[in-house]
Amino acid sequence: MTFKAICSDVDGTLLNSDRDLSPRLKNLIQSLSPQIPVILASSRMPDAMRHLLTDLGRPFEPMVAYNGGLVLDEKGQILDSVTIPLELVKTIIDWTAKTEIHVSLFHGENWYESKEDYWSKREIQNTKVNPTWMKREEIMELWSRENLGAHKVMVMGDSNEISWLFGELHLHHGSDLHLYRSKDTYIEIAPRKISKATGLEVLLKAKFDFGIQEVIAFGDNYNDIDLLQKAGWGVAVANARPEVKAVANEITLHHKEDGVAETLERFFWQKNQSPEFLQGS
Repeated sequence: MTFKAICSDVDGTLLNSDRDLSPRLKNLIQSLSPQIPVILASSRMPDAMRHLLTDLGRPFEPMVAYNGGLVLDEKGQILDSVTIPLELVKTIIDWTAKTEIHVSLFHGENWYESKEDYWSKREIQNTKVNPTWMKREEIMELWSRENLGAHKVMVMGDSNEISWLFGELHLHHGSDLHLYRSKDTYIEIAPRKISKATGLEVLLKAKFDFGIQEVIAFGDNYNDIDLLQKAGWGVAVANARPEVKAVANEITLHHKEDGVAETLERFFWQKNQSPEFLQGS
Protein backbone atom coordinates (compact mmCIF):
# COMPACT_ATOMS: atom_id res chain seq x y z
CA MET A 1 0.00 0.00 0.00
CA THR A 2 1.16 3.49 -0.87
CA PHE A 3 -0.14 6.54 0.95
CA LYS A 4 0.08 10.17 -0.10
CA ALA A 5 -0.48 11.77 3.31
CA ILE A 6 -0.12 11.10 7.03
CA CYS A 7 -2.80 12.23 9.48
CA SER A 8 -2.45 11.83 13.23
CA ASP A 9 -4.12 12.65 16.48
CA VAL A 10 -1.81 14.30 19.01
CA ASP A 11 -2.47 13.50 22.68
CA GLY A 12 -2.24 9.83 23.52
CA THR A 13 -1.12 9.01 19.99
CA LEU A 14 1.72 11.12 18.62
CA LEU A 15 3.26 12.37 21.87
CA ASN A 16 5.42 10.24 24.16
CA SER A 17 5.32 9.88 27.95
CA ASP A 18 6.89 13.35 28.30
CA ARG A 19 4.03 14.80 26.20
CA ASP A 20 6.62 15.56 23.53
CA LEU A 21 7.76 14.28 20.13
CA SER A 22 10.42 11.61 20.26
CA PRO A 23 13.73 12.08 18.41
CA ARG A 24 12.90 8.91 16.47
CA LEU A 25 9.65 10.37 15.19
CA LYS A 26 11.19 13.74 14.34
CA ASN A 27 14.04 12.13 12.41
CA LEU A 28 11.60 9.97 10.50
CA ILE A 29 9.30 12.82 9.47
CA GLN A 30 12.20 15.07 8.52
CA SER A 31 13.56 12.34 6.23
CA LEU A 32 10.35 11.99 4.24
CA SER A 33 9.50 13.84 1.08
CA PRO A 34 7.93 17.27 1.72
CA GLN A 35 5.38 16.21 -0.89
CA ILE A 36 3.89 13.89 1.74
CA PRO A 37 1.88 16.22 4.03
CA VAL A 38 1.81 15.52 7.76
CA ILE A 39 -1.61 16.65 8.95
CA LEU A 40 -2.38 16.93 12.65
CA ALA A 41 -6.03 16.31 13.53
CA SER A 42 -6.74 17.11 17.15
CA SER A 43 -9.19 18.54 19.62
CA ARG A 44 -6.46 21.09 20.32
CA MET A 45 -6.55 24.71 19.20
CA PRO A 46 -4.25 25.67 16.31
CA ASP A 47 -1.54 27.26 18.43
CA ALA A 48 -1.25 24.11 20.51
CA MET A 49 -0.26 22.23 17.34
CA ARG A 50 1.97 24.74 15.59
CA HIS A 51 4.97 24.22 17.87
CA LEU A 52 4.70 20.48 17.25
CA LEU A 53 4.76 20.97 13.48
CA THR A 54 7.79 23.22 13.85
CA ASP A 55 9.56 20.54 15.89
CA LEU A 56 8.77 18.02 13.15
CA GLY A 57 10.39 20.31 10.60
CA ARG A 58 6.97 20.94 9.00
CA PRO A 59 5.97 24.45 10.13
CA PHE A 60 3.80 25.10 7.08
CA GLU A 61 1.36 22.22 7.09
CA PRO A 62 -2.44 22.35 7.08
CA MET A 63 -4.25 21.23 10.21
CA VAL A 64 -7.60 20.02 11.49
CA ALA A 65 -8.28 21.69 14.85
CA TYR A 66 -11.09 21.35 17.39
CA ASN A 67 -12.00 17.81 16.24
CA GLY A 68 -12.79 19.13 12.76
CA GLY A 69 -14.52 22.36 13.76
CA LEU A 70 -11.76 24.53 12.29
CA VAL A 71 -9.74 23.55 9.21
CA LEU A 72 -6.71 25.64 8.23
CA ASP A 73 -4.53 25.45 5.14
CA GLU A 74 -0.73 25.63 5.12
CA LYS A 75 -0.89 29.45 5.28
CA GLY A 76 -3.28 29.48 8.21
CA GLN A 77 -6.25 30.49 6.08
CA ILE A 78 -9.63 29.13 7.17
CA LEU A 79 -11.05 26.45 4.89
CA ASP A 80 -13.96 25.54 7.15
CA SER A 81 -15.38 26.74 10.46
CA VAL A 82 -18.27 25.17 12.38
CA THR A 83 -19.16 26.35 15.88
CA ILE A 84 -21.55 25.60 18.72
CA PRO A 85 -24.18 28.40 18.67
CA LEU A 86 -23.87 30.94 21.46
CA GLU A 87 -27.21 30.08 23.06
CA LEU A 88 -26.19 26.45 23.31
CA VAL A 89 -22.84 27.49 24.81
CA LYS A 90 -24.75 29.42 27.46
CA THR A 91 -26.91 26.35 28.12
CA ILE A 92 -23.81 24.22 28.69
CA ILE A 93 -22.48 26.80 31.12
CA ASP A 94 -25.84 26.90 32.93
CA TRP A 95 -25.66 23.12 33.49
CA THR A 96 -22.36 23.62 35.35
CA ALA A 97 -23.54 26.56 37.46
CA LYS A 98 -24.16 24.59 40.66
CA THR A 99 -21.10 22.36 40.33
CA GLU A 100 -17.34 22.70 40.73
CA ILE A 101 -16.84 21.88 37.04
CA HIS A 102 -14.29 24.04 35.23
CA VAL A 103 -15.33 25.43 31.82
CA SER A 104 -12.86 26.42 29.07
CA LEU A 105 -14.09 28.19 25.94
CA PHE A 106 -12.43 28.22 22.53
CA HIS A 107 -12.97 30.16 19.33
CA GLY A 108 -10.50 30.31 16.48
CA GLU A 109 -7.07 31.29 17.73
CA ASN A 110 -8.38 32.17 21.19
CA TRP A 111 -8.69 30.14 24.36
CA TYR A 112 -10.66 31.88 27.11
CA GLU A 113 -10.33 31.23 30.83
CA SER A 114 -12.25 33.01 33.56
CA LYS A 115 -10.09 31.85 36.47
CA GLU A 116 -6.70 30.39 37.25
CA ASP A 117 -6.97 27.06 39.01
CA TYR A 118 -5.64 23.50 38.88
CA TRP A 119 -7.36 22.79 35.55
CA SER A 120 -6.29 25.91 33.69
CA LYS A 121 -2.70 25.53 34.93
CA ARG A 122 -2.70 21.91 33.79
CA GLU A 123 -3.86 22.82 30.29
CA ILE A 124 -1.25 25.58 30.00
CA GLN A 125 1.43 23.06 30.92
CA ASN A 126 0.09 20.37 28.59
CA THR A 127 -0.46 22.53 25.51
CA LYS A 128 2.26 25.18 25.94
CA VAL A 129 -0.32 27.86 25.15
CA ASN A 130 -1.47 30.74 27.35
CA PRO A 131 -5.18 31.60 27.48
CA THR A 132 -6.93 34.94 27.32
CA TRP A 133 -8.09 35.73 30.84
CA MET A 134 -11.60 37.17 30.75
CA LYS A 135 -14.72 36.97 32.89
CA ARG A 136 -17.30 34.63 31.46
CA GLU A 137 -19.92 37.38 31.19
CA GLU A 138 -17.49 39.46 29.14
CA ILE A 139 -16.80 36.51 26.84
CA MET A 140 -20.52 36.05 26.24
CA GLU A 141 -20.95 39.76 25.54
CA LEU A 142 -18.01 39.74 23.12
CA TRP A 143 -19.28 36.71 21.25
CA SER A 144 -22.79 38.14 21.12
CA ARG A 145 -21.54 41.42 19.60
CA GLU A 146 -19.42 39.59 17.03
CA ASN A 147 -21.98 36.84 16.35
CA LEU A 148 -19.59 34.07 17.40
CA GLY A 149 -19.97 30.62 18.88
CA ALA A 150 -17.53 28.11 20.36
CA HIS A 151 -15.35 25.84 18.27
CA LYS A 152 -14.96 23.83 21.45
CA VAL A 153 -16.17 23.84 25.03
CA MET A 154 -14.04 21.79 27.39
CA VAL A 155 -15.29 20.92 30.85
CA MET A 156 -13.06 19.40 33.53
CA GLY A 157 -13.64 18.30 37.08
CA ASP A 158 -14.46 15.51 39.51
CA SER A 159 -15.24 12.31 37.62
CA ASN A 160 -18.65 11.91 39.30
CA GLU A 161 -19.73 15.43 38.35
CA ILE A 162 -18.37 14.96 34.85
CA SER A 163 -20.33 11.69 34.50
CA TRP A 164 -23.50 13.48 35.60
CA LEU A 165 -22.96 16.33 33.15
CA PHE A 166 -22.20 13.93 30.30
CA GLY A 167 -25.50 12.16 30.92
CA GLU A 168 -27.54 15.37 31.07
CA LEU A 169 -25.97 16.88 27.96
CA HIS A 170 -26.34 13.62 26.05
CA LEU A 171 -29.99 13.33 27.04
CA HIS A 172 -31.00 16.91 26.33
CA HIS A 173 -28.58 18.02 23.59
CA GLY A 174 -27.15 14.84 22.11
CA SER A 175 -28.60 15.62 18.68
CA ASP A 176 -26.67 18.92 18.54
CA LEU A 177 -23.40 18.08 20.27
CA HIS A 178 -20.52 15.64 20.06
CA LEU A 179 -19.52 14.73 23.62
CA TYR A 180 -16.03 13.22 23.79
CA ARG A 181 -15.09 11.75 27.16
CA SER A 182 -11.33 12.01 26.57
CA LYS A 183 -10.64 11.22 30.24
CA ASP A 184 -12.82 10.45 33.26
CA THR A 185 -12.35 14.07 34.31
CA TYR A 186 -12.83 15.69 30.88
CA ILE A 187 -15.54 16.23 28.30
CA GLU A 188 -14.62 17.88 25.00
CA ILE A 189 -17.75 19.30 23.38
CA ALA A 190 -18.03 20.01 19.65
CA PRO A 191 -20.79 20.56 17.06
CA ARG A 192 -22.54 17.32 16.16
CA LYS A 193 -22.11 17.59 12.39
CA ILE A 194 -18.29 17.66 12.35
CA SER A 195 -15.52 15.18 13.04
CA LYS A 196 -11.82 14.81 12.31
CA ALA A 197 -12.79 12.86 9.20
CA THR A 198 -15.11 15.57 7.86
CA GLY A 199 -12.41 18.16 8.51
CA LEU A 200 -9.79 16.10 6.71
CA GLU A 201 -12.12 15.56 3.75
CA VAL A 202 -12.71 19.33 3.47
CA LEU A 203 -8.95 19.91 3.53
CA LEU A 204 -8.14 17.26 0.94
CA LYS A 205 -10.85 18.47 -1.43
CA ALA A 206 -9.63 22.08 -1.19
CA LYS A 207 -5.87 21.58 -1.34
CA PHE A 208 -4.94 18.15 -2.73
CA ASP A 209 -5.67 15.92 -5.71
CA PHE A 210 -6.32 12.76 -3.69
CA GLY A 211 -8.93 11.59 -1.22
CA ILE A 212 -9.08 10.21 2.28
CA GLN A 213 -8.57 6.65 1.01
CA GLU A 214 -4.97 7.56 0.24
CA VAL A 215 -4.24 8.70 3.80
CA ILE A 216 -2.80 6.66 6.67
CA ALA A 217 -4.31 7.85 9.96
CA PHE A 218 -3.49 7.30 13.64
CA GLY A 219 -5.58 7.68 16.79
CA ASP A 220 -6.44 6.45 20.26
CA ASN A 221 -9.76 7.87 21.43
CA TYR A 222 -13.46 8.09 20.62
CA ASN A 223 -12.99 11.22 18.51
CA ASP A 224 -10.65 9.26 16.22
CA ILE A 225 -13.10 6.49 15.31
CA ASP A 226 -14.60 8.21 12.26
CA LEU A 227 -11.14 9.17 11.02
CA LEU A 228 -9.74 5.65 11.29
CA GLN A 229 -12.82 4.16 9.65
CA LYS A 230 -12.68 6.43 6.60
CA ALA A 231 -8.91 6.62 6.06
CA GLY A 232 -7.24 4.26 3.65
CA TRP A 233 -5.43 2.66 6.58
CA GLY A 234 -6.49 3.34 10.16
CA VAL A 235 -3.98 2.62 12.91
CA ALA A 236 -4.80 2.48 16.63
CA VAL A 237 -2.04 2.73 19.20
CA ALA A 238 -1.93 -0.03 21.81
CA ASN A 239 -3.31 2.29 24.49
CA ALA A 240 -6.38 3.13 22.37
CA ARG A 241 -9.92 2.62 23.58
CA PRO A 242 -11.34 -0.82 22.70
CA GLU A 243 -13.87 0.82 20.36
CA VAL A 244 -11.03 2.48 18.44
CA LYS A 245 -9.07 -0.75 18.14
CA ALA A 246 -12.19 -2.47 16.84
CA VAL A 247 -12.41 -0.23 13.75
CA ALA A 248 -8.67 0.03 13.04
CA ASN A 249 -6.89 -1.84 10.26
CA GLU A 250 -4.00 -2.49 12.61
CA ILE A 251 -2.87 -1.90 16.17
CA THR A 252 0.62 -0.53 16.66
CA LEU A 253 2.73 -0.02 19.79
CA HIS A 254 1.72 2.16 22.75
CA HIS A 255 2.16 5.90 22.28
CA LYS A 256 4.87 5.75 24.95
CA GLU A 257 6.70 3.18 22.78
CA ASP A 258 6.66 5.26 19.57
CA GLY A 259 3.81 3.40 17.91
CA VAL A 260 3.32 6.00 15.19
CA ALA A 261 7.01 5.96 14.25
CA GLU A 262 7.03 2.17 14.30
CA THR A 263 4.27 1.94 11.71
CA LEU A 264 5.49 4.81 9.54
CA GLU A 265 8.94 3.26 9.32
CA ARG A 266 7.37 0.10 7.98
CA PHE A 267 5.30 1.86 5.35
CA PHE A 268 7.64 4.64 4.29
CA TRP A 269 11.14 3.29 4.89
CA GLN A 270 11.13 -0.43 4.34
CA LYS A 271 9.16 -0.15 1.10
CA ASN A 272 10.87 2.98 -0.18
CA GLN A 273 14.54 2.86 0.68
CA SER A 274 15.78 5.03 -2.18
CA PRO A 275 17.37 8.39 -1.28
CA GLU A 276 15.27 9.98 -4.04
CA PHE A 277 12.04 8.98 -2.27
CA LEU A 278 13.20 9.99 1.17
CA GLN A 279 14.44 13.38 0.05
CA GLY A 280 11.62 14.05 -2.39
CA SER A 281 13.94 14.38 -5.36
